[in-house]
Amino acid sequence: MSNQCRSIRISVIASSIFITAGALFFVPGCNDTVSSPPTNLNDTANLPKQDELLRELDEVLDFTYADRHLNLRDHAAWQIVHGTLAFQGAYKVDKDGELVSVVDYLLAGGRMKGWNFEPGVLDTNTGRRGLRAILEEGSKTGQGHSDQWLGYLSGCGLKPDQTIKVGDDTYTIADFVQQAEWDVPRNVLREYSWTLMGLTTYRPTDYEWTASDGQKWSVGKLVEIEAGHDLAVSACGGTHRLYGLTLAFNRHVEQGGKVEGPWKLTEDKIKDAIERARMYQNPDGTFSTNYFQRPGRSPDLAQNLGTTGHILEFLTLAMTDEQLREPWVQRAALSLCDIFRRTQGVPLECGALYHAAHGLVLYRERMFGPRTFPHEPEAASSESPNTATETTSTSTNAIQ
Repeated sequence: MSNQCRSIRISVIASSIFITAGALFFVPGCNDTVSSPPTNLNDTANLPKQDELLRELDEVLDFTYADRHLNLRDHAAWQIVHGTLAFQGAYKVDKDGELVSVVDYLLAGGRMKGWNFEPGVLDTNTGRRGLRAILEEGSKTGQGHSDQWLGYLSGCGLKPDQTIKVGDDTYTIADFVQQAEWDVPRNVLREYSWTLMGLTTYRPTDYEWTASDGQKWSVGKLVEIEAGHDLAVSACGGTHRLYGLTLAFNRHVEQGGKVEGPWKLTEDKIKDAIERARMYQNPDGTFSTNYFQRPGRSPDLAQNLGTTGHILEFLTLAMTDEQLREPWVQRAALSLCDIFRRTQGVPLECGALYHAAHGLVLYRERMFGPRTFPHEPEAASSESPNTATETTSTSTNAIQ
């Protein structure tokens, strides 16, 4: 697991309401009373009816959306922007006692620790300058992976001409995309998971361009590089790579692309990961804490939230409607709901929390159709025990 998914030492502030950036609250499950798990995960016995499953999903998503709020005083971009994964433009942050849309706030030029950019290259054809998000790998404050901010914003339904203010300058999402294309050779780790999320949102999957090294690049080339990586040494067990690859693959097929070359390699990798997730699934419905490598269980609910959430997030993109209705997948979703309930009043690491919530949002959408969350500003409550999820002691990375 990469630095982005590791926990760090907990530091309690203000009567345990706030916790340092990236801290993971360990919730032992070994003393809890747990019913005997099913021996056959594909057994339909004891599964809830569909209306009960829908109610369970919505209740968990409702309290996760309504009760967990970060604030601009104590929290940084790495924590806050993760929330847009699950709730997109409706995800709110506490700004001086008012809950405002994170996406709206940032597009309008709002300042946030770790939300750091610099001007990119000038396109002599259009006269526009690109926008580059500064990489702060391992900081748990700023952008931790190349094009991570572009990848997350690309899921929020923003148009290419949507403006985004940085200081006194105004850019567009298209400027952001253009810079990502130019910078692919700068990605020394050759990690293009988030790049694929962004590019395949705004470009066709047969798109080609010339990058800063003077060489021809393409979406297909990025897919080939990503598919060639070993999941065992990838961030969060390889779930981010699989998510980016699956998103690109689905869009390629939707656009009539042929499943050959790197796309065939990607299809095979996706199918293998689905089977490994099923094969290593635990009897209680959670997925292996060793992801796709081997079986693994943990009494730590927070760890199970992260691994099961990341894997379900991938599966909801990768599987057909019929596959998602299989009992073993439903048991995984139910186990995740149970973990959310048991940690409802507990501070949690934002990466694990919001990837898991995103997995449930996607699963709910695939099974029952999409749902919406309130977008309007509202007053923040000072009495909720979940006013904050994490805090960071770092305060030197604001946009200059």
